[in-house]
Amino acid sequence: MQYRHEWKHELTWADVLELRQRLRAVARPDPHAVDGRYLIRSLYFDTLSDKALREKLDGVNRREKFRIRYYNRDTSVIHLEKKSKRNGLGTKASAALTAEEAQAIVDGDITWMLSSGRPLVEELYSKLRAGLRPRTIVDYTREPFIYAPGNVRVTFDYDIRTGLRCTDFLNPDCPTIPAGDAPILMEVKWDAYLPDIIRDAVQLPGRHASAFSKYAQCRIYG
Repeated sequence: MQYRHEWKHELTWADVLELRQRLRAVARPDPHAVDGRYLIRSLYFDTLSDKALREKLDGVNRREKFRIRYYNRDTSVIHLEKKSKRNGLGTKASAALTAEEAQAIVDGDITWMLSSGRPLVEELYSKLRAGLRPRTIVDYTREPFIYAPGNVRVTFDYDIRTGLRCTDFLNPDCPTIPAGDAPILMEVKWDAYLPDIIRDAVQLPGRHASAFSKYAQCRIYG
């Protein structure tokens, strides 16, 4: 399992304008982006006691969270993802879902998951049986840049919106609202090493690493 390094920085729009120009000179936009960006909708899972949320806020060293995600309102490609953190490093496991399967999970119809033949789906089944539940939708816009050496990915995430307690994940008309005073977030992820050309490009005076969580921000109203 490949663990990756990650930096997060909270930015202003002035920061984004400057960093965007630097990155365009040394990296390239993600080819899957449309006009340089894409829309992300995720449905996050948590227990009734908010285990994932509390572990994030408390900085627990080893933790995990599950989500279902699709891009640009295209429900023909949906991913179940499990994100794990250990000693400050992160990794992600993923499995494909159909729209029908995703809707079934939201509706609480989970018996089919045990014989799905996909280990991650079966793991989510066991966690759902143990009390995990869909908690809230998280929407945002992402601008991604990639740099092949080091498998580097730099993203700007903004317009973060919360579905509050809504879990109607596949409904494009599900109402969402701005997630409080959410900042613009830059994430820098890489494998074994971060090339100096990217390290220099993303540096800003007075900016320090952040522990910001989009899921936690979207839970501020409950």
